[in-house]
Amino acid sequence: MAGAEADRDLIARAARDAGQLALAFRARGLRAWDKGPDDPVSNADLAADALLKDHLIPARPDYGWLSEETADDRSRLSAARTFVVDPIDGTRAFIKGRPEFVVSVAVIEDGVPVAAAIYDPSTERLWDAVQGQGARLNGRRMRMSGHAAIAGARILGDPGRLTGLRDLGAQASTVNSAALRLALAASGLFDGVVAVRPKWDWDLAAGHLLITEAGGRITDRTGRALRYDGDPPRQPAPLAAGPALHALLLERLAQEDTP
Repeated sequence: MAGAEADRDLIARAARDAGQLALAFRARGLRAWDKGPDDPVSNADLAADALLKDHLIPARPDYGWLSEETADDRSRLSAARTFVVDPIDGTRAFIKGRPEFVVSVAVIEDGVPVAAAIYDPSTERLWDAVQGQGARLNGRRMRMSGHAAIAGARILGDPGRLTGLRDLGAQASTVNSAALRLALAASGLFDGVVAVRPKWDWDLAAGHLLITEAGGRITDRTGRALRYDGDPPRQPAPLAAGPALHALLLERLAQEDTP
């Protein structure tokens, strides 16, 4: 089995290529449709998914595959490692011509991310990480914010659903891509991410490793660990921040969530 560093380099190259392909599709004019209620997809999503498969599966034929744009045949459940892929996270923004989308790829082993790459083709930012070796932005080590109070905290999440935190002085804003939110927090540009809805594994897996390798914590809203590559591949609403702020947010959200 390949080492996690080799996996990181492999998925980072593939993510870059998929991101550039997505931009090329958008420049030519997209075809987009709804695959479910409030769930858009485009021909670029499918093309990026196919490119990632072509890059990754032949290189690691014994790895499982889980992607937002591929039917899950559950064969991944018997694999020691699995690629968890979102070919375009933030499709709604992508279709509208906005820059809030990324390609997100992780390698999962025993339910835990061990390698991750998130690529933002609009700004050519590449976040990557290897378990136990730190997280990087364009090759430079990065650390999460050390902000240790709810007052003044820069939170990524739905401002309309975070009124309790805003009442305590937090600033709330959002971007369309869940993976990009985690990447921005991991690099210290924001202090935390507070979600209010469950997420799929492909939304979180790569960003999860960026957060933890940048010195932060990511759990559900009760403090429980997130485990990936299960059946179904679905997670409770996540909470991510530096350790001190994470503890404060957990306490506050527990008060809000208590009936």
